[in-house]
Amino acid sequence: MRLRLSRGFWTSRAGLTLLCCGLLLLLGGASVFAYYYVLYSRMIDARLSGEVFGNTSQVYSCPRRIYEGEPIAQREIVATLDRAGYYDHRVEGARGEYSLSGSTLSIHPSASSFFGGTNALRVLFDGARIARIDALDRGGELSSAEIEPELLTNLFDTAREKRRVVRMDQLPKDLVDAVLAAEDKRFFEHPGFDPVRIVGAAWADLRHRNVGQGASTLTMQLARSFFFSTERTWKRKVAETLVALELEQRFSKQQIFELYANEIYLGNRGSFAIRGFGEGAQAYFGKDVRDLTLPEAAFLAGIIRAPNRYSSADSRPDRAAEPRDRVLAQMADDGLITQAQEADAKRAALKLVRGGIETSSAPYFVDMVKDHLLEHISESDLTSQSYRVYTSLDPRLERAAVEAVQAGIQEVDAQLKNKYARWAKENQQKGSSEAPPHAQVALVALDPHTGEVPALVGGRDYGSSQLNRALARRQPGSAFKPFVYLAAFMNDVDGIDPQLTPLSTVVDEPTTFEFEGNEYAPDNFGEKFYGTVTLREALTHSLNVATVRVAELVGYQRVVDVVRQAGLDPHIQPTPAMALGAYEMTPLDVAAAYTIFADGGVRAEPMFIEGVTDAAGNWIEHGAPQSREAIDPRAAYIVTNILQDVINHGTGFPVRQRGFTAPAAGKTGTSHDGWFAGFTSNLICVVWVGFDDNRELGLAGGNSAAPIWAEFMKRAIALPDYAQVHDFAPPDGVTVVAIDPDTLERATPLCPVTRTAAFLSGTEPSEYCDRHGGLQAVLAAGPEGEQPGATAGGADPVEAAPQPAADPSRRTRATGRAPGKATSPAQQAQQPAPPKKKSLWQRFLGIFGGGNKKDQAPGPN
Repeated sequence: MRLRLSRGFWTSRAGLTLLCCGLLLLLGGASVFAYYYVLYSRMIDARLSGEVFGNTSQVYSCPRRIYEGEPIAQREIVATLDRAGYYDHRVEGARGEYSLSGSTLSIHPSASSFFGGTNALRVLFDGARIARIDALDRGGELSSAEIEPELLTNLFDTAREKRRVVRMDQLPKDLVDAVLAAEDKRFFEHPGFDPVRIVGAAWADLRHRNVGQGASTLTMQLARSFFFSTERTWKRKVAETLVALELEQRFSKQQIFELYANEIYLGNRGSFAIRGFGEGAQAYFGKDVRDLTLPEAAFLAGIIRAPNRYSSADSRPDRAAEPRDRVLAQMADDGLITQAQEADAKRAALKLVRGGIETSSAPYFVDMVKDHLLEHISESDLTSQSYRVYTSLDPRLERAAVEAVQAGIQEVDAQLKNKYARWAKENQQKGSSEAPPHAQVALVALDPHTGEVPALVGGRDYGSSQLNRALARRQPGSAFKPFVYLAAFMNDVDGIDPQLTPLSTVVDEPTTFEFEGNEYAPDNFGEKFYGTVTLREALTHSLNVATVRVAELVGYQRVVDVVRQAGLDPHIQPTPAMALGAYEMTPLDVAAAYTIFADGGVRAEPMFIEGVTDAAGNWIEHGAPQSREAIDPRAAYIVTNILQDVINHGTGFPVRQRGFTAPAAGKTGTSHDGWFAGFTSNLICVVWVGFDDNRELGLAGGNSAAPIWAEFMKRAIALPDYAQVHDFAPPDGVTVVAIDPDTLERATPLCPVTRTAAFLSGTEPSEYCDRHGGLQAVLAAGPEGEQPGATAGGADPVEAAPQPAADPSRRTRATGRAPGKATSPAQQAQQPAPPKKKSLWQRFLGIFGGGNKKDQAPGPN
């Protein structure tokens, strides 16, 4: 049988040529498609295989401690575990697992947790309070226990991108609905691209003769973010469409949305690019993504289209409502919320956190951690390998620090507003548009017993400046003075002349000191001088000339030797200016030095890294507290006892005026800057306020730094870890006695006003106040007749400053002798005639008297 083909166009030479061309085009197109399919497939494999967002080092806080009886809700502990990577079911590679059964929460850390599979707990709740904590792995009831550290941030690279990875089941429904309404209504129906949107966008572009109309689905946006630029061209559109089709075949819709939720760009906050809703919730609202409200979810979904416009919405409130209201209207149109919900959400105030200082990720602290790690780990390894860095940071205390700094720096700005205005006017006159500088701030908190740094703020606005002022060297001013008096009291401990006690006296009057052929003429604050004063009085009221006299009396080299023994900068030189804090040190240096006062002469080295593990969970670095006995605890306590008076009655009294009532000690400082260094029995805090260009702040430490310190410490002692504050206990070899402030002799039951003072045992006053009955009054009162160490009633709560001397030319050298203590013949030969005795009123308004607040000695010069 023979087949015949009828003749026609397709059998003609032209038709066959056309068929061949079509076939070649088809084969060519298929080849091109296959090429790009394989190319994009490899791109997807390389970028999205394994842990998509896991290949970067992460920084964690210290373990959180929970306490029996602590007022905390079960859901708050669960939220902390969720943020730490725990699941409510077994998940391979998770940090751990927890289970809920009524009021009981069971916690089981995994081998990859901070605890390495140990520390299983059962926590029983009584309402919003922890009723009991049981150790499951070793048995028994615990008064407190640690749970997994919280993730602070990933260690960013040069792109400075921040991301907080979340799972699909952690995203609230309102947020998912808001994103779908704003970006891709048919996400769960289309195959990766939406033909209806593409046709509509193409028609709009043709009508307007540009390529400006968006038609990207969520999958296409994800493809663009991972693999392509943001350039708006049809070539890029085709490419991202092909990748979107592959993504849809490889992943489920839920997986794609989860990838999108962790990758989407949400603008810049400070100096960081924000990626994903997990970090966005923290950056914009300071909360976990699961806690977002409807208007907050709508805001985050709304800023996707123009993130850089809305990322500054905290400083442009008029912009904040735009994206929120637009998305809420879209959600209502789609039937995702009711009209009433839309109206309520639009009325709600958006409480955006400030974009400057970040409360959740502690950027200055993280920078300090990264700088330390870069000393022995390369940056490429840090940002490409899964190191886990466990630190000393306490997130709750860090939040307290940020809140205190934000509140305090606003007060500083208010005090300096006239200066700011004058500097702005001067710039205008010079033809400069440069804004005048604003005061900066640093706050460092330190555990006095371990040296751990639980909180650190290095400036007022990390976004505008990443300089960490907590590590910047500045003159500490009078915050250094306690070390001068420490050297003086160490003389008595070491048996070196002159032997001085808190009641030894020096003369405070205008003086020019000569040293190695140079003259040094310090001044007191307000140019006020107070004649003969005790060492206790001179430190309490921060008298400059008296302090230099003490240093001169003790010997400048002796002061430097003690200062170096305490661990301060070895480059400090023995000069008169040294006594007033003229040599530079950092706030962290000052905090570390003050550990000797807070911990009985023991110096603790600052520590901010608890340990580092590699991707396999192996510990490659372990942090351990380092401390040493630096100073005799007796001398350290005597200084601490006076520093308590600084807060209770002296230049640090603004701390008490702010409502901080716990036992504490501290010292103001004023150089070009304002300082306050203070401590309780379990926490040291140092605050610095000043200008980066070292211009004069013009505010005393008591008016600039002390209020910030007080605000921080009030918040700190409200936390369970820092609430157990107790008074400072004198060590063996120290005697604390009650003193009559009028006579400076030991108080009797008849003394109307008393103050306590600490002395090296054997150097305390031996005679009783003869003005109020003397020894007879004590004997008549019986065994309990002597005044106790506590302050008796009748005194004004604010101790008055010493009254200025009537004759400033009168000069009296320091005696180096405490009342009631015998002196050597050599010492007696050096002593001048006793000064003219003050009147009763002058003595009452002396060291321990209760004068008016307006009569207090101002802060240091």
